[in-house]
Amino acid sequence: MIRVLLVDDHAVMRAGFRMILEAAGDIEVVGEAGDGQAAIDAAASLRPDVICMDVQMPDMDGLEATRRIVGGGIPSAVVIVTTFDRDDYLFQALAAGASGFLLKNAGPEELTAAVRVAHGGDALLSPTVTKRVIERFADGGAAPVPVEAEPTASVEPAPPLAVELTERETEVLRLLAQAMSNGEIAQQLFIGEATVKTHVSNVLQKLGARDRVAAVVYAHRYGLA
Repeated sequence: MIRVLLVDDHAVMRAGFRMILEAAGDIEVVGEAGDGQAAIDAAASLRPDVICMDVQMPDMDGLEATRRIVGGGIPSAVVIVTTFDRDDYLFQALAAGASGFLLKNAGPEELTAAVRVAHGGDALLSPTVTKRVIERFADGGAAPVPVEAEPTASVEPAPPLAVELTERETEVLRLLAQAMSNGEIAQQLFIGEATVKTHVSNVLQKLGARDRVAAVVYAHRYGLA
C-alpha cells in the first residue's frame, strides 16, 4: 500500500481526496493536516510515502512546508495540489524539492496517477503547465526562484558541453522527453525495465538533474526531444 498524507486547510477537500485515493485499492491515507506546520509534524511522525500538499494555507504555506520537509531529510515525495495555475508557485515548488505539481481541477485518475508516479520515484507536472515549463527553458529563461528559497539542486541541468551521454543514454533521454514510462521505454528499445532504470539514473547523474522533469527540460532545450 502507498501511504499518503493529505495537507489542505479545507476539511471537505481532504475528505474528497481521501475518498478518491482510497478507492484506488493500493493507496492508504494515513493522516491529514490543515496547515504547513501541522504537515511537517505529521510527516515527521508518520513518514508517509507521498504527501499531497496544498499551497495557500494559514500560518505556513505549502511551499515553505515542502522546503522544510525535503530539506529535513524526511523520505516523503511531495506532490503540490493547488487551485492556482501560477508559474511562481510551480517554480518555487520545484526549487523546494516537490516531486509533482497538479491542479485541483484534475480528474480523480490524474490524482491517483500522480501519487503512484511520485511513489515510484519519478516526477510529474500537470499537463496544462508542462508546455510552459519547456517553453520557458527552451527560450533561455530562468525559473523565478524566491530569495528565501534554498534549493538543494538546480531545476536546470548542466549545459551540453559538460555532459557525455552514451548513444543508449541519449536514446533513453529522447524517449523520456516523449513522456514515456520506464516500461514503455523498455518495450521501445527491446531491453529490460531494470536496464532502463539504470540508464535513467545515469542520465540524471550526468546531467546534474534532480528528476525526470529536469531531464525533459534539458532534452527540449538542447534539441534532443
